[in-house]
Amino acid sequence: MFLIQDTLVSLDVIEKEFCCDLDRCKGCCCVEGDAGPPVTDEEAAELQTLLPLLSKQMTPAAREAVQNKGLTYLDPTGEQVLQIVDGKDCVFARTDSNGWCYCLIEKAFNEGRTTIHKPISCHLYPIRLNKVGDYTGVEYNRWDICHPARQLGKKKHIPLYQFLKQPLIRRFGQEWYDELELTAREWHKQMQNNTKE
Repeated sequence: MFLIQDTLVSLDVIEKEFCCDLDRCKGCCCVEGDAGPPVTDEEAAELQTLLPLLSKQMTPAAREAVQNKGLTYLDPTGEQVLQIVDGKDCVFARTDSNGWCYCLIEKAFNEGRTTIHKPISCHLYPIRLNKVGDYTGVEYNRWDICHPARQLGKKKHIPLYQFLKQPLIRRFGQEWYDELELTAREWHKQMQNNTKE
């Protein structure tokens, strides 16, 4: 772990290579798993205001789930997460005719129809944040469905923290990211020196 400001960053964030390979996975992280993505109270409130804009594009099952169960719920760990359909699909996920999954929130954001971005937990994935005492833990969450991303990351030599530069800056700020980048360079330099000895 590396201490960067008020965070504890896992070594995996610096060492592991990763690059989403959407041609192979088709965005299945939005429709797999057993819980919705974590959201903060602020994000939940923002997304509630987006419902009138997005509801017509949501699947009938997703609209029904939100209407009957609410936009969010507490998962078994007590964390607030977005509602899901059939025990796995995020209510804001849609699948196109080619089988590609996409996020209605992100689509609306990219088209300039809203200033609200998708939840930071989605943007940061496969990094997950958790509380470690007084610190925020920044950890890599390894999931089998992301195997193509690990393969492509190794092929392109893209460290996880570089692949997730934009969401990391969105969450922690440019100064924090610059410190992470410096830490990564120093760590790799030290590892290279150790192998030469």
